[in-house]
Amino acid sequence: MPRFSVIVPAYKVQAYLQACLESVTTQSFTDFELIVVDDGSPDGCGEIIDEFAGRDRRITALHLPENVGPGLARNAGLHRATGDYLLFLDGDDTLAPGALLAVADRLKETGCPDLLLLDYERTYWDGEARRNRLAGHLAQRGPETFTLGDRPELLDLLTVVWNKAYSREFTERAQLTFPPGYYEATAWTYPALLAADSIAVLDQVCVRYRQRRRGTLLGTTSRRHFDIFKQYDRVFAFLDGHPRLEHWRPALFRRMLDHLTTVYNSPDRLPRSSRADYFKRCRAYYRRHRPRAFRGSPLSQAGLRYALVRLGARRSFQSLGGVHRTRLRAQAWLAARGGRIRGAALRLHYRLQRRRPLDQELAVFSAYDNRGYVCNPAAIEARLRDLAPHLRTAWVTTPEHAHTLPPGVRRLQPGSAAFWTAMARARYLVTNDELHPRFTKRAGQLTLQTHHGTPLKHMGLDLREFPAAARSADLAHVLAQADLWDYNLSSSRHATLTWERAYPSAFTTLEYGQPRNDVFQRATPEDVRRVRAELGIPRDSTAVLYAPTHRDYRAGFHADLDVERIARELGPGFTVLMRTHHLYDTGAQHAAGQSAFLDVSRHPSVEQLCLASDVLLTDYSSLMFDYANLDRPIVIHAEDWEVYRASRGAYFDITAQPPGLLARSEDELIDILATDAWRGPRSAQLRAAFRERFCPFDDGHAAERVVRRLFLENRGDTLPPVIPPQDRRPVAAPGQGRALSGRPHTGTLSASLTPS
Repeated sequence: MPRFSVIVPAYKVQAYLQACLESVTTQSFTDFELIVVDDGSPDGCGEIIDEFAGRDRRITALHLPENVGPGLARNAGLHRATGDYLLFLDGDDTLAPGALLAVADRLKETGCPDLLLLDYERTYWDGEARRNRLAGHLAQRGPETFTLGDRPELLDLLTVVWNKAYSREFTERAQLTFPPGYYEATAWTYPALLAADSIAVLDQVCVRYRQRRRGTLLGTTSRRHFDIFKQYDRVFAFLDGHPRLEHWRPALFRRMLDHLTTVYNSPDRLPRSSRADYFKRCRAYYRRHRPRAFRGSPLSQAGLRYALVRLGARRSFQSLGGVHRTRLRAQAWLAARGGRIRGAALRLHYRLQRRRPLDQELAVFSAYDNRGYVCNPAAIEARLRDLAPHLRTAWVTTPEHAHTLPPGVRRLQPGSAAFWTAMARARYLVTNDELHPRFTKRAGQLTLQTHHGTPLKHMGLDLREFPAAARSADLAHVLAQADLWDYNLSSSRHATLTWERAYPSAFTTLEYGQPRNDVFQRATPEDVRRVRAELGIPRDSTAVLYAPTHRDYRAGFHADLDVERIARELGPGFTVLMRTHHLYDTGAQHAAGQSAFLDVSRHPSVEQLCLASDVLLTDYSSLMFDYANLDRPIVIHAEDWEVYRASRGAYFDITAQPPGLLARSEDELIDILATDAWRGPRSAQLRAAFRERFCPFDDGHAAERVVRRLFLENRGDTLPPVIPPQDRRPVAAPGQGRALSGRPHTGTLSASLTPS
């Protein structure tokens, strides 16, 4: 008996079905059966299903002689299901990576409830993805398991079948089956929620709900949408058969009215000739199912809508919709007009402030598109307050990141009057990103561009030959920004030559190192232990920090490694920390909830993550240059190096000059990490050569050199001398973790021991 039965009905989805089935068959959790039902599809769905079933014994192919609709097709799959739990997936949707493992873990944690509610994201044809706007309903609050009475807001979730895992024993006990017709999920979902004695939630995206441009079943204009009335008849018949649930009737009645009027207001569903008939039917169903306890206040928008349905006032109902749309348009117009007025006022304010004298004691900092107190600017600001307390500092960031600011650092709201005052009058401006496009530098203002890493991939003007990476880059704007820089911070001679070629301008280069890396030389073993404890890393565990870089040719984050498998193969002596690139708003959500796999994508400090880890695993992230300063092992996963280099460009071949051992496949990577090769003598030899070339100035005094040169106007002979790499003493690794397994290298490892 498998843990899961995944049931997929397929009808006219041949363009999407392969991706759907692959999203299931490639899950790291493998204890499942996949039942795919060809619902008499006239396209190539049947052939695709048979092809998958022919090469995977876990797949059962069912072919129905004629199209019966998704509900009855799911019933056909239900009759063949043998799993402990049932999961449904539409043929044009996909499971998120790691979804089944997350569901299995959550079911175990919550004692195998009748229902487990999952989250989803909408994925659009243009590559955009948006998480369910009611995701907050799935947050864990109170007991791990509960009934609908404890969390009635769950009725507001989308009425679909694929956002839940169902105990098969529960569905049989409750005698749940799918009816025919459109909106069949309505007559399944509400009885399931009401009948469940135990419900749990999983606050994690498990399903990617494809939003197709055309061709969806409910987007078809047809009288079949009248099926919705029969489905609600079935819902209220279920209530009639279960008197103990009678108190839910008012809530379900409201949900019915909202659903019926949503269908009426959707322009593509009902034929024009049937709209009057549909509204008349809505009135009849209002009278048929109205509970005695129902009270709809006409003073509210919803109450007025309900009253018009009760009266059958279709034209007034339509006028109400028109008034609502008009009000929304008016609000948008007023907001736009107000925004224009405010923008004009701020521009005038900025011009006036530029006439005032410069504030010689004010320094303004920002980083990563105003995402908080991080990176090189943060390290410089902290050192500035130590060495030049007479200067005042302000940091540009949003309320979301205000908590990252240390005490005494003033926050500037981006775009506010205070922001423009500071930009007009501050003597010093420090950033690792762009300055505001409307900023105009004044005589006497000094700007420092710190960057946020040593360049491996092509930057600036060097992107001209790589259209996939440069498609959104305005190179004229890039050069205009570079012209604002008075000083440009560099970590090595390689970085200096790259910056001066990629951003040809008149700035002065400061070869002082990366201030954010000072902490590696200054931190103590107690600091390391504290960070590891805060992250929840077991004391004797070997922590692997996995930090993949951004791919310009992809929309959104896609893990190139099955990190769950790696954590599982390495065993309990390892903890994998996954840190996605800062360009992605969300981390690897499928990673949550596993003790050996921590998603640290939203952690505010990548430097602390480096301190907490024993080894860095990356592909082509510039973090490797920073991490080398710790003199801890680095492992490179370069499976798609040729594709990455062709699409983005690189300043040197990382496979020929790696900072540590190199893996060309996931199996080879596991072999490196599961033995002592990752911290062996060859790894140390490669790392030493890499550090000598790319980390000549990162000795723990980079921030001090910047402060003394830029803010205190000291010259080179008065700056702290650079400590040679061989004389540096970075804080030691937190410990080598578990004892070595003694597992021998496989033959695949030999290629990694010498640079290719």
